[in-house]
Amino acid sequence: METGLWVLAVLAAAGWAAGGLGRWLLSRLCRGTRIPPPWCELAVAILWTLAAAVTPPWWLAVPLALAWFAVLLTATDIACRRLPDALTLSAYPVVAAGLVGSASVGPDADLLQRSLVVAVVFLAVHAGVAVMAPAALGGGDVKLSGVVGAVLGAVSWSAAVLGVGVASAVTVVVAAVSRRRTAVPHGPGMLAAAWILSLAAPGFPAGP
Repeated sequence: METGLWVLAVLAAAGWAAGGLGRWLLSRLCRGTRIPPPWCELAVAILWTLAAAVTPPWWLAVPLALAWFAVLLTATDIACRRLPDALTLSAYPVVAAGLVGSASVGPDADLLQRSLVVAVVFLAVHAGVAVMAPAALGGGDVKLSGVVGAVLGAVSWSAAVLGVGVASAVTVVVAAVSRRRTAVPHGPGMLAAAWILSLAAPGFPAGP
C-alpha cells in the first residue's frame, strides 16, 4: 500500500513521543527500569513508521500498540530480566481493543475467532512448560504469551506456527550477541516474532 510521506512523518513523530512517554513510565514502575534516551523513542518511531508504510489502515492499530509494548518489555527483559505485570497485563485490553476494531472494519470475518483460539493455546502451552521446567520460562513469559498468541492468531493459523520458529530464532540470536552465561530472556523473541508477522496481516494466508 502507498502511504503519504506526511503520514509517515506524523507517525514517526508520534512514535518518538510515545517512546519517550514509555521510557518515563518504565522509570516510574516499581523497581523501575531506567533506559537512557533516545533508545525507546528511536525504536518506537522506527517501528511505527514501518508499520504505517506496509499495513492497511484497518489493521494499523494492532502493530502500533504491539510495537509500543514490545519496545518497553524488551528493554526491561534485557536490562532487568523481568516483564512487569503493569505492562504485560495492560497489553491485553489495549491489543484486544485493536483487534476488535480491526475485525469490525476489516475484511477478515474469522480474525477474532483465530485470535482467541491461538491466545488460549499459547497460554496453556507456555504455562505447561513453566510448570514442568520452571527454569526455562518465567511467569512474565507465560503472561505475555497470550498477547503474542492473540496477534499471531489474528494474522493467520500459519503465522501462529511460523511465529514459534521466528521467536526461537530471535532468542538464539540474542543469546549469541549477548554471550550470556545465564538464561536468555524469551520475551524479546516472542515480541519480535509477533510484530514482524503482524506486518503481513492483510496478505498472509488466513487459512490452514
